[in-house]
Amino acid sequence: MKHFAAFFCIFCLCGGVLAQSQPDPDPWYLEDQFYVGLTYNLLRNRPATISQNNLSYGLFMGLIKDIPVNGPRTWALGIGLGYGVNSYYSNLRALESSGGFTYVNADALEGYRRNKLETHLVEMPIEIRWRSSNATDYKFWRIYGGVKAGYIVGTRSKYIGDTTKDSFYNPDSENLQYGLTLSVGYNTFNLHAYYGLNSLFQEGVTGPQGQPLEMAAVRVGLIFYIL
Repeated sequence: MKHFAAFFCIFCLCGGVLAQSQPDPDPWYLEDQFYVGLTYNLLRNRPATISQNNLSYGLFMGLIKDIPVNGPRTWALGIGLGYGVNSYYSNLRALESSGGFTYVNADALEGYRRNKLETHLVEMPIEIRWRSSNATDYKFWRIYGGVKAGYIVGTRSKYIGDTTKDSFYNPDSENLQYGLTLSVGYNTFNLHAYYGLNSLFQEGVTGPQGQPLEMAAVRVGLIFYIL
């Protein structure tokens, strides 16, 4: 987490410097080709006995190909490739055994302190973009809506108790993730939201009381764009 935070700060600082530089007017200019974001992560469709705790966070970054579709270049299509890491803190503890994985409510465990599910994804955002920009104005309004597909390349379950600590790869995650995205803002700071349309877990995975685990991600936060 410390490495990600340091990289995030450096990336934003560089972005601010680049955004303030103004090259010669270019009628073929492109906008917002690099991005980096920070989110607070929520889980919807949680089982009744499962609750979130601590700070569930997400970090993501990438490159988008900006393809203007009108003469003033205020409308564009964006197709990108990026990377994201997301943590979901909750009381849903995964237990690993030779027979597979089971899920229990960590609140019933003595000495329970923290528990999370962590995913690492390769992501592909596709956006329809509107902005009030031109070749010389770098402070403008933007509304970008679209979809994002992601492929989980690694999932870990981590648990910390007073006397117990474990961390292991969890193959129960649904690796192909997809959802709706919306980014709205002016100049440097922009609000960003992701609404997951499918579950974080594979079909057939069940929770503490035998109910299907159909939790999906909702992420809200900030996104920063760099030319």
